[in-house]
Amino acid sequence: MALELSPQQMSTLERLVAAGFRPIAIPPYESALCMRKGECAVALAPVPNGGLKVLAPAAYLVDGKFGVRLKRGNSEVFVWKKTELPATAERLKELEAFRKELSEILELPGVQ
Repeated sequence: MALELSPQQMSTLERLVAAGFRPIAIPPYESALCMRKGECAVALAPVPNGGLKVLAPAAYLVDGKFGVRLKRGNSEVFVWKKTELPATAERLKELEAFRKELSEILELPGVQ
């Protein structure tokens, strides 16, 4: 299913691509606009007023799927099914930078 994007949404998408974000297909979000940068991804959806909203929160990828951040004893991990990745300082830093850059791009007003 192809998404119909407004000029404002296309402009936002172009800013994301210019910043290094790339489209990616992630089940079960095939009908959403999933964007990846590094090992992080987010699912976006168009909103009626012309912008894009976060459909599934930014997450660290585990086996190409959205990982869930969980506590395991004294540490944290990113989990997808039976696969776990330690939530290292570097991974957490990458995810935070991804979220920050994403929110800055999504909050930019579209050029009319």
